[in-house]
Amino acid sequence: MGYALGVQVLQEPAPEYLALMTAQERKVIIIGSGPAGLTAAIYAARARLQPLVIAGGQYGGQLMLTSDVENYPGFPEGILGPELMERFRAQAERFGADVRPVDAIRVDFTGPQHGVWTDDAEFRAPAVIVATGASALWLGLDSEAALRGKGVSSCATCDGAFFAGKDICVVGGGDTALEEALFLTRFGRSVTVIHRRNELRASKIMQERARNHPAISFVWDSVVEDILGNGRVTGVRLRHVKTGEVTERPCDAVFVAIGHRPNTELFAGQLDLDAKGYVVSADGVHTSRLGVFVAGDVWDVRYRQAVTAAGMGCRAAMEAEHYLVGLGVAGS
Repeated sequence: MGYALGVQVLQEPAPEYLALMTAQERKVIIIGSGPAGLTAAIYAARARLQPLVIAGGQYGGQLMLTSDVENYPGFPEGILGPELMERFRAQAERFGADVRPVDAIRVDFTGPQHGVWTDDAEFRAPAVIVATGASALWLGLDSEAALRGKGVSSCATCDGAFFAGKDICVVGGGDTALEEALFLTRFGRSVTVIHRRNELRASKIMQERARNHPAISFVWDSVVEDILGNGRVTGVRLRHVKTGEVTERPCDAVFVAIGHRPNTELFAGQLDLDAKGYVVSADGVHTSRLGVFVAGDVWDVRYRQAVTAAGMGCRAAMEAEHYLVGLGVAGS
């Protein structure tokens, strides 16, 4: 599976196969091609670092799954997510970034020249920017995939304003779900939190805020078996986990808030990761390996916005340039 974040964890190639590869030397390698990775590529390319972007089989990150983007600065009429990412890529390539639609399958950050392998090439660089992002966890329903961007979303900040005066369902029971639900009360006529248990996992203060909000109601001990709609969301089909009773509930949007998974399998044993798999960084730029930098949602567990990811990509590229200047190998 070649996906947008530039990482694919495959069975490791045989050592004798890797030994036949001739390493291609670069100044900086960027793994990932969402807003963080491509912004890093723009800055690195303008600094004459000739960055290599391991973009994955489909570049662009989660915005490739988004329809209208109305909160990215500079686009007062909004812009489609894939079109925005195409502009990011075109801008990076304009300044000389080498964007490759391939997946990284192995890395070695143990030496001064860091190694990144694809399925048919080996690259080496003193600086690497990890911008592989995090993937929203989904329910796994066919209807969910079909209606994504048509009433199904995983980001209230991104899409909540589209459902002003509408009835909204939020799936989940943790802090993220309640934060989404509370935010969505600014727009929706009603917000219903659907949880598979009879008690929430969220912090007490978040529970109090949600329970006390007049626009929020709860459906307990229930799972979403199907999302209804043809071209747009019209409701959900629920199954009560204790009684087995199946009911349908009308709504105009479904926000899935059951968590995210950082795309860091590739870096296990190479970078310090926290208990949830996110890259550990004291400042959101530097990692546990000298010359390896981080940007975007692979570190950011709070904001998860395209604009914040882009800003982090800028920071990572500037820090990488500063590091290369110290090594005497900056762009020319």
